Amino acid sequence: AEELALLEKLLGLPKGNKYGVQGERKVPVLQTSNGPGLTGLMTIAAHLVKQAKKDQLLGSTAEEKAVVQQWLEYRVTRVDGGSSKEDTRIILKDLNVHLEDKVYLAGNIFTLADILMYYGLHHVMVDLTVQEKEKYLNVSRWFNHIQHYPGVRQHLSNVIFIKNRLYTNAH
Repeated sequence: AEELALLEKLLGLPKGNKYGVQGERKVPVLQTSNGPGLTGLMTIAAHLVKQAKKDQLLGSTAEEKAVVQQWLEYRVTRVDGGSSKEDTRIILKDLNVHLEDKVYLAGNIFTLADILMYYGLHHVMVDLTVQEKEKYLNVSRWFNHIQHYPGVRQHLSNVIFIKNRLYTNAH
């Protein structure tokens, strides 16, 4: 639920939404003032983006929209579902390969997928050693870029990367 409050602030929405969690998996719930509540991170996040009239964050073309959706799904099923060191290693490896020739998860545009993946991986990246960050160079480059994107990081700690190594094979 904290992530949704961060997203709300990033989107410039007025505060006042009430978030809760449900079940043992702590699925986020948004209580709307009119009608039933919304359930699930992706559903609520997409709703907030539309409410803020920032639909471009969901992708512009059909393909971009599908890619954004795919990474949001990955975030909920793999990142939130993974708990072991091995799960984390696989996630970082997947992302590292995907980001090899991309600036953002959906290619060349900043989307909701980048924002929520950043929030979902923040606790992982904080704990990585310098060697691990170098091993997942593309993830590190992407993460560092996103954390400096205006308004994204907010009160989350700044993850330090050794700059000269991130940009040696300049793209």
